[in-house]
Amino acid sequence: MESTAQASKPIFSTQDLTRLIIPLVVEQLLLMTVGMADTMMVTAAGEAVVSGVSLVDNINILIINIFSALSTGGAVVVAQYLGRREPENARSAAKQLLYVALLAALFLTGVALLFRGHILRILFGDISQDVMDSALIYFLLTAAAYPFIAVYNAGAALFRAMGNSKVSMTNSLIVNVVNIVVNAVLIYGFHMGAAGAGIGTLASRIVAAAIIGVMITRPTLQVYIEDLFRPNLQWRIIRFILRIGIPAGIENGMFQIGKLLVLRLVTSFDIGVDLAVMGSAVAANAICNSIASLINVPGQAVGLSMVTVVGRCMGARDHDQAVGYTRKLMKVAYLTMGASCLCLFLVAPVLVPLFNLTPATAAISIQVLRWCAVFTIFFWPMSFTMPNALRAAGDAKFTMMVSLLSMWICRIGLSYLLGSAWGLGLRLLGVWLAMFCDWVVRGVVFLIRFLRGKWKERQVI
Repeated sequence: MESTAQASKPIFSTQDLTRLIIPLVVEQLLLMTVGMADTMMVTAAGEAVVSGVSLVDNINILIINIFSALSTGGAVVVAQYLGRREPENARSAAKQLLYVALLAALFLTGVALLFRGHILRILFGDISQDVMDSALIYFLLTAAAYPFIAVYNAGAALFRAMGNSKVSMTNSLIVNVVNIVVNAVLIYGFHMGAAGAGIGTLASRIVAAAIIGVMITRPTLQVYIEDLFRPNLQWRIIRFILRIGIPAGIENGMFQIGKLLVLRLVTSFDIGVDLAVMGSAVAANAICNSIASLINVPGQAVGLSMVTVVGRCMGARDHDQAVGYTRKLMKVAYLTMGASCLCLFLVAPVLVPLFNLTPATAAISIQVLRWCAVFTIFFWPMSFTMPNALRAAGDAKFTMMVSLLSMWICRIGLSYLLGSAWGLGLRLLGVWLAMFCDWVVRGVVFLIRFLRGKWKERQVI
């Protein structure tokens, strides 16, 4: 049955959705601030330290995406059990998520600690010794933080599955404060460079994991973890989690690898050209990515809420409400992102000069940002917010396949065709146009999938 009499009552009120989405917007902004703070503060230690930290951050983003994917899988399972009014199974799923996340984190930490030098050389080739020294110490300390990041991500996902996003928002604020304070003391006060930034990251992650770990064990919660130190692996539930988490992890991981390949192409644009005349593609790309990530925050927040809302509806076997809430949340995403994109289009010529770029680099940045604003309004929510509704229904393999094919054919393939000298030679604009093509393709495919309703036939639990 598409719906039941029991499920005909709205599962989420407008107030419930507001309470879920607004803290998520703040949380996403705060999480972005962590990385920005590290980058800005470590500049005091010199270019070699900045380079070493930035190289490792590319790896850490990949690792964090894996934890986020596992957490999404767990959140879907928990939300669906809550929709079925099976709180005991929801609590069991929560415990299994924590186990899976911790085991994955310990494995990745071990690999990073043992082979961090080899990993850096394989990914980035020959690195100068001073950059390598900074990268090695920063990698050591941030890899030690992986288990704590995994615990935090799992806990945050569980609270979101319960419809409570204030906890993760508050924790993100605490992470920022601890990170900035420790960085300031160690980088500015003790001149510890990469080690200072790494210790700041490790300390903030430990604090965040400790807080959310204690909170998620409170018996007053709808979903809580009991007997934490009594391992009780339930492979049936773990399979449910991995059924969503593995495809999402592969998708996120390949996406990050694709970004690194495109970045290598962008870097080549600055070789052998007069940057004063042509402009720095690397600098323009970095600025555009930073600004674009800000306007995407509302869509990201709505996407996270989609996991909870649609997952709960699918658990209740109320497909009508799943469709209704997806449409409602997509309207929110389009309205909020539309407003931010319009602002970006209008203020780009005023905003870009604040970064003290050369006139040529500033001109490139303004051009790219305006193109980005136009395509974001129409295609970004459809490409990145909507698929979370499909994942929440258990259609994760489909989203993975579409995303991977579109990324490799459009984002990477067309980047080289449009951007490179042996292609159309559009340089940075060509790379971004290729990315927009990626958005269009995956967005159209996801929309067709949603409208046809085949995702309703999927079953997670």
